[in-house]
Amino acid sequence: MKGSDHVKLQLALDRLSWTECFDVLHKTESEIDIIEVGTGVIKEYGMSIVREIRKTFPNHRILADMKTCDAGGHEAKQAFEAGADIVTVMAFSSSLTIQDTLTVAQDYSGQVMVDLLEVEEREQLRKLVSLNVELVSLHVGKDQQKEGVFNSSLFNLVDGFLFKVAVAGGINEETIGQVTKGEPDIVIVGGAITKALEPLKVAQKIREYI
Repeated sequence: MKGSDHVKLQLALDRLSWTECFDVLHKTESEIDIIEVGTGVIKEYGMSIVREIRKTFPNHRILADMKTCDAGGHEAKQAFEAGADIVTVMAFSSSLTIQDTLTVAQDYSGQVMVDLLEVEEREQLRKLVSLNVELVSLHVGKDQQKEGVFNSSLFNLVDGFLFKVAVAGGINEETIGQVTKGEPDIVIVGGAITKALEPLKVAQKIREYI
């Protein structure tokens, strides 16, 4: 599961205004590998904010969290043309939707991250293998996080598969230890950084840990 590169830190911009997004990015850019434009931010500002982030931070990888579940090719094209490097598609989507997203990604030399939100059966992962998916996201949803802290048993779902694995869901300075036990390739952190009084310090601490 773990790649040869160092573990990457992805900053998720969610439930933030346009100004707040750029403010936290300017403060933390030195510690961040991937900028995630969250679904809520995309729904509020569309591809305009993806374009502006691409222009402002040309050396960072950008993930557009489209959470696509239909019209995969069309939505992927929108995001890649706006400057995204990675788009997300839901694992419960039809194989055709996932395949169309992957095909468009190839055209733009981009990547697809398949979001495993609510996926519990390993059979669904075998479907992803057959589609040549390379990158997946273990995702504890916002509503589900209310039930408790991150549980490292989440990694059992992908154990034995050769995917690169990102992990998200309420990760902070207290839970990062459990997260790293699963040896993910990408750690996704949102509110722990974006809502901190000193976001750079939190980003640095999480970076040191991973």
